[in-house]
Amino acid sequence: MELTTQIGGSVTEGLAYLGALSKLGGRAAYFTFVAPFRGKPLRIQRAISQAMQTGVGALPILSLITFFIGLILALQSAYELRKFGALNYVASAVAISMTRELGPLITAIVVIGRSGSAFAAEIGTMKVTEEIDALETMAIDPIHFLVTPKFIAMIVMLPCLTIWANSMGILGGALFGVTQADFTLVRYIQSSLDALFLRDITTGLIKSVMFGITITAVGCHEGLSTGAGAEQVGRSTTRAVVVSIFLVILVDLIFTALFFFMSER
Repeated sequence: MELTTQIGGSVTEGLAYLGALSKLGGRAAYFTFVAPFRGKPLRIQRAISQAMQTGVGALPILSLITFFIGLILALQSAYELRKFGALNYVASAVAISMTRELGPLITAIVVIGRSGSAFAAEIGTMKVTEEIDALETMAIDPIHFLVTPKFIAMIVMLPCLTIWANSMGILGGALFGVTQADFTLVRYIQSSLDALFLRDITTGLIKSVMFGITITAVGCHEGLSTGAGAEQVGRSTTRAVVVSIFLVILVDLIFTALFFFMSER
């Protein structure tokens, strides 16, 4: 009976958490797409600043990681494909794996570590120091002032970072292809492009947009829910990272299954 009660309580808490994230996302969407036509302008400069921190700041580490991921994929693919004399399919395997799945997913995980945690820490610190209360006292909505620019920045930058990650992954595979599989660089790139369809790229970009919404919602929600004290800020930051990774994997599963069943029709 206790186990059933615990499971029921966990499910209820999970649904309540998803409801809070949906409410936060809905308010941010309102301030992004509706409020500007009702006299509440977007904070474009703040959104650009957030985009620079989220996107441009992540390029070095994201480039390095996805380059190595592409090289690892090529090595693992070649390990099996050479048994069948099919090393010429290495380029196709790397390109499809990166664009459909690993490019958006690795990008999301890197951004969670860099930006999702930073959102929770920034807003959580403002909550502890009562800056959020000060904004409300001045009749400034914290969602409009703090959260909406982050949503705009993430929705714009995650697809851009995903395209860059896909390109770096393919280049990583090209290093193996040129040195070990008798490809030229031009032929490897051409083989990669020939293997891709528009749906392979668009499905990854759609996922990246959803990942950006998820990461921002979780990070900002955890920041706004922070309790009193520096310890609570640390807990909110840790929780933001853990929950974001879990929800990103869940969203990835849902959209992968959705695209799979749609492709069967």
